[in-house]
Amino acid sequence: MNKPLVSICIPTYNGQKFIAEAMDAAIKQTYRPLEIVVSDDASKDATLEIIKSFQNKTDIPIHIFTHKPSGIGANWNHSIKKSNGEYIKFLFQDDTMESNCIEKMVKYAVKSNNIGLVYSKRNFIYNENDKKNIEWIKLFGNLHLRWHKNNIVDGKINKGVDLLKDDSLLSFPENKIGEPTAVLLKKEVFEKVGYFSENLRQTLDIEFWYRLMKHYDIIFIDTKLVSFRLHEMQTTSVNKNEKLNEEDLFLKSMYDNLFWKLSLSTKIKLFFKFHLIGRFPKKVFNLAKRIKRKLLLTSGNS
Repeated sequence: MNKPLVSICIPTYNGQKFIAEAMDAAIKQTYRPLEIVVSDDASKDATLEIIKSFQNKTDIPIHIFTHKPSGIGANWNHSIKKSNGEYIKFLFQDDTMESNCIEKMVKYAVKSNNIGLVYSKRNFIYNENDKKNIEWIKLFGNLHLRWHKNNIVDGKINKGVDLLKDDSLLSFPENKIGEPTAVLLKKEVFEKVGYFSENLRQTLDIEFWYRLMKHYDIIFIDTKLVSFRLHEMQTTSVNKNEKLNEEDLFLKSMYDNLFWKLSLSTKIKLFFKFHLIGRFPKKVFNLAKRIKRKLLLTSGNS
């Protein structure tokens, strides 16, 4: 049986510190056929030179594309559009994966034509003396356990529409899948649901996972197949330091694209936040507060 081509997509920008580890993990994959697709956002360091040095170390084709910087989502999408594979396996420049990662993920992905996403548990690479990292892992380590109604177990096909109806969907942590490095995606899903939102930076992966679930099933692998690196310069940390507030954009996408697929409690939350009728009582309440405050100021000055 012909095995599907998998594209390892590596979006890069000034990644010389860790990119060699990522490339080494990519070329050591036991699965074939593979291609490596690099989309570089005009790196100013030795990132591309390091990547090119791997071209004579492997039988895997390494395609390098440059991309005009316009946000991380645009770079992710560019790598997908340049890929030829039936499946997309993201590998970020800071991260690594086990040598059997893609082989095991593809084994599950081909179980059904409607499986759009396969994801696994993650290892973490971090400074063990940094209390912030330890606390982060406590909060975000076992994301598959954060669903309320759905029993996420190894190898089980989970209906995406069932997960969307889970009452915990928008409760902390909102990302119950993980980072893109932990995920294998069927490329056809992008034709069906569109690409990663280029208006988001902190939640673009979560928003995409949930859009995908409207049409596709997913499978969880209860094995740590990838390693996600925690450090101060990673995108997540930088975005938090910049205090990006995109929660409303994320929730508005849920309201616009998924409202009728969600649980009643989630619908109510989004209705009162975004629907004109739902927002009316809040507007009246805020107006009453302003009138009351003005009356108090007026009486105090008289």
